[in-house]
Amino acid sequence: MNAIPTRSLGTSGPRTSALGLGCMGMSGMYGGGVNRAESIATIHAALDAGVTLLDTGDFYGMGHNELLIGEALRTAPAGARERALTSVKFGAMRDPDNGWSGYDGRPAAVKNFAAYSLQRLGTDHIDIYRIARVDPDVPIEETVGAIAELIQAGHVRHVGLSEAGAGTIRRAAAVTPVADLQIEYSLISRGIEDEILSTVRELGIGVTAYGVLSRGLISGHFTHDRALSPTDFRAVSPRFQGDNLQHNLGLVESLRKIAEQKGVSVAQIAIAWVLSRGEDIVPLVGARRRDRLTEALGALDVTLDADDLAAVERAVPAGAAAGDRYPAGQMTHLDSER
Repeated sequence: MNAIPTRSLGTSGPRTSALGLGCMGMSGMYGGGVNRAESIATIHAALDAGVTLLDTGDFYGMGHNELLIGEALRTAPAGARERALTSVKFGAMRDPDNGWSGYDGRPAAVKNFAAYSLQRLGTDHIDIYRIARVDPDVPIEETVGAIAELIQAGHVRHVGLSEAGAGTIRRAAAVTPVADLQIEYSLISRGIEDEILSTVRELGIGVTAYGVLSRGLISGHFTHDRALSPTDFRAVSPRFQGDNLQHNLGLVESLRKIAEQKGVSVAQIAIAWVLSRGEDIVPLVGARRRDRLTEALGALDVTLDADDLAAVERAVPAGAAAGDRYPAGQMTHLDSER
């Protein structure tokens, strides 16, 4: 195992690698072309490099992603397996046609979801457990209270939140210690800075930032003529459509100039920027292949000084992106946007 920096997930959460591995893309959420052997090899490479945090959701591929992680952990060296931390989202309701039908945060459902996740992961506990989106029909106190009961029973180690707004975060933290908030945070998704970031810092809650490359949009690898599968989330994402895409790729080209001056990649600059926002923030990188993982880990060696950060802000100022980060229907599910 290589030594890479570590960070703490809040005052009550575990210490983890400064970068985590988001595994969603390994289960077809970005269309076809998923290679199971390469996915497992990528998880093994991440663990070998010192990455300890593996993030998933029980609804990624309807359990496929948890089974994949379970297989990767079973076949990893014992030391790497013991160091690995699982971060699991639950609650999203699916149908056989890949449709979405809301979220279920009832206490009985929380425990039911956890039982299935433990079986698929092949572990005796989940390190951080969180509802993927706040269920508007169930008080957050009841949902996190059920996770707290799972902690008391030894099935879960820490409570997490996902895409929760400041008021909801306060209510949850009043019931039980919360390790971290998982929320989208990148150069072109900075809504967290308005109120949420100050709230979690006040309460001693860490942040696991997903979408740090905006689903590949600001990775430096996405092109305007790239064809997307109908099953690829980005095919309906506003930021990947028409004039929005052209505008957003223009921001990437401005960022590319800074990256080239520093002799690093666009993705590394974008990840390093999120890393620079505070020691309480752990970016999740959604690498599906070992080469992309290697590139992402290189961001840990990128230092952005005051001049670099100012240049990045000029290239991609807050609010510069065109289009919402989700389609309108999904935006309504974000407690963080209310």
